[in-house]
Amino acid sequence: MDKSRPEAPPTTRPDRTQRSGPTIRDVARAAGVSIGTVSKALNNAGSLKQETRERVTEAARSLGFRPNDLAQALHRGQSFTVGLISNDSFGRFTMPILEGLESVLYEERIAVFMCNATDDPERERQHIEQLMGKRVDGLVFTARRADKRPNLGVDLAGLPTVFVFSQSDDPHSFCLLPDDEGGAYLGAAHLITNGRRRIAHVTGPERFEAVQLRRDGCRKALADAGVPIRSNWFLSGEWSESWGRQAVDILFDDPDDVPDGILAGNDQIARGILDALRDRGIDVPGAVGVVGFDNWGVMAEAARPTLTSIDMNLNALGQEAGRRILAMIGGKRFSGVERLPCTLVVRESCGAKSKTTA
Repeated sequence: MDKSRPEAPPTTRPDRTQRSGPTIRDVARAAGVSIGTVSKALNNAGSLKQETRERVTEAARSLGFRPNDLAQALHRGQSFTVGLISNDSFGRFTMPILEGLESVLYEERIAVFMCNATDDPERERQHIEQLMGKRVDGLVFTARRADKRPNLGVDLAGLPTVFVFSQSDDPHSFCLLPDDEGGAYLGAAHLITNGRRRIAHVTGPERFEAVQLRRDGCRKALADAGVPIRSNWFLSGEWSESWGRQAVDILFDDPDDVPDGILAGNDQIARGILDALRDRGIDVPGAVGVVGFDNWGVMAEAARPTLTSIDMNLNALGQEAGRRILAMIGGKRFSGVERLPCTLVVRESCGAKSKTTA
C-alpha cells in the first residue's frame, strides 16, 4: 500500500433528516401546541385564539419551517400556482404574455410554472400531466401563432384553462387573441390619413388566419376611405425580410405605376421593404410611407427610418388571461374567442410625429 497517498475519506450517506429542515412536530414543540393546532394556524383555518396563531407563526418563522406545498394544496384545495405551456421556442410572443400574466397573478400571490412544448404533442401531454400532478389551479396555453390547434387530448377535469395567442378547436375552450383585422385597419387608415392613396399590402402565407384577417382589415380601410383597391398589390409570401425585398421588386417593376404607401404583414417584411426602397434610392417617408405589424422593438427601433408599426398588446393579453384565470378559479366559466384591440405606434417611416394611438 502506498502510504504517501492520503486515504480517501469514508463514503457516508447524507442525513435526510438534517437536510429536510425542521418539521411540523418541531414547530408544535416550540410553540407548546399540538400538530393539529400548527396546521390550523399556518393554514389560517379553524377556531384559534389570535395569540395562539401568532405564537405558532413566530415559532415557524424562527425555526425556518417551510410547509409542504403539495400537502397544503390538498388541505386548502388551492396550490396558488398556474401552469403556462408554450410552443413559442424563441419566446418572441410568449415572454410579453408571461410578463402580463405574472403581473396580475403576483398580486394574488400566485406563481407561474412555465413549460416549453416545442410543437411536440407528447411532450405537451407530459407537461400537462406533471402540472396537474402538482395541483396547479389553472393552465394557460400560448404559441408563436394564433391559428387553431388540435384538441389537447388530455382530460383536464374542469381545470380553469385559457388559450392566449392560440386557439383550440374545442368549441368549449376560451381563447384571447389580438384583433388582427382591427390592427390592419388602423395601419392602412393611418397611411390614408397621411395622404397615401396608392396602397399596397405585403404579407405572409395565405394559410394563416392572421394573414387573412389583416388583409381584410386593410381592404376595409381602403374601401371606407374610397381608396382604390389594387388586388395585384396585395402580395403574399414568407414571414421574412427577403420576401419584403422581393415584393419591392414586384411592386416597383413599372416606375410609372407604383404605390405610395405599404402596409406590411409583420415587421420583418417591413424591414426588408425599407432596405429595398433605400437600395433603389426611394425616399421613405417622402415618396413611400411604410407601416409594419407586431411592433417588435429590435426590428422597429433599429430600422432606417424607424418603423411605424401595429402593436398586438401581448402584455395586455397576458394581463387579461390572468384576470380570467382568477375569475375561473373563483367559479366563473368562459368560452369562445375574444379579441383585444391593437394599437398604432407611430415612428418615422410614415411621415408623422411619433405617438401611440388605439
